[in-house]
Amino acid sequence: MSRPDERPRWRLDWPTSSGARPGKALLKVSPEDFRVTEQLWPEFEAPDGDFAGAGEHVCVRIEKTGDNTEYVARELATLAGCKAFEVGFCGLKDRHAVTVQWFSLYCPGREAGDAELLASISARWPVLASRRHARKLRRGEHVNNGFDLVLREVSGDRASLEQALTLLAERGAPNYFGPQRFGIGGGNLEQAVNIDPSRLNRKKGGRRSGGGGNSSKNVLYFSAARSWLFNEVLAERVTAGNWFVCLPGEPVDDGMPTGPLWGDGGTSAGEQLALLERAVVARHPEFEKLFLSTRMKPERRALVCQPERLCWHWLDDSTLRLQFVLPPGQYATTLLGDIFELQDMSLSRDNK
Repeated sequence: MSRPDERPRWRLDWPTSSGARPGKALLKVSPEDFRVTEQLWPEFEAPDGDFAGAGEHVCVRIEKTGDNTEYVARELATLAGCKAFEVGFCGLKDRHAVTVQWFSLYCPGREAGDAELLASISARWPVLASRRHARKLRRGEHVNNGFDLVLREVSGDRASLEQALTLLAERGAPNYFGPQRFGIGGGNLEQAVNIDPSRLNRKKGGRRSGGGGNSSKNVLYFSAARSWLFNEVLAERVTAGNWFVCLPGEPVDDGMPTGPLWGDGGTSAGEQLALLERAVVARHPEFEKLFLSTRMKPERRALVCQPERLCWHWLDDSTLRLQFVLPPGQYATTLLGDIFELQDMSLSRDNK
């Protein structure tokens, strides 16, 4: 057992853009307080009940409450008579929320049964739109997610909160990965550190496993390690006050600053930026060693979580409604966590 004065090995809370959070609030008091609407391409956003298109996949846009995405995908596979891996979706949506998203179901040559399939799905979840399509939906290919959130028992100086929200709309927030990715107390990071590098990239059945025995858990642990190193680099830049501007050596040529998703070879940045990123990661030699033993290609991720069309209004003195749009891979809790110390009430429901 660790001593009360012993510091935790893994940092799981990183600096905010202003150095402090001016407010506190309750999040997800009820699922209706957290509404997410996924947007696909324009041709998919058909009017309610419009069934069109052609292809081997039946795509359905459903509204769900209290069910996570993977559970719904498995249930849809049963209803459609296909295998679970033949159900596609673009992103994982929260269980404790009201969410609208698309799923694709592999149903080749069964167009005559589409109406019956839609009726069986409608008995479980509202079907808002449907169409056939030529291919399976893939992770991250949706256009954006729209959020309509209500924070309750909001406390803090109103003027300071308004000022922080105005700046948030203009500049965004540091695009940290959330602490849930790292496991309780950083448990996923401990697992990553303890992976035996000699077992990585072994050939299995003529193919490279790339994950220590082809374990899906190793993929989770690698992802946690990459995400944590990204957060550490971003924290360094937040502290320096340059997280929202590009530095010399930025490899992404779109005017937006990015940070490293570490891999074999470390970072694709150059010049000043590479020196900074390598210096931060060098503080964690256990992860440097781990990634030298993999075939993971270095990638980049935006440093700024930038909302579009952010607006808000007070429902009463302690209840705040916010609406905004985020691109794939950016999270509402990360955005709001830059201003509010959030208490996620859905966690207490999970523990019951």
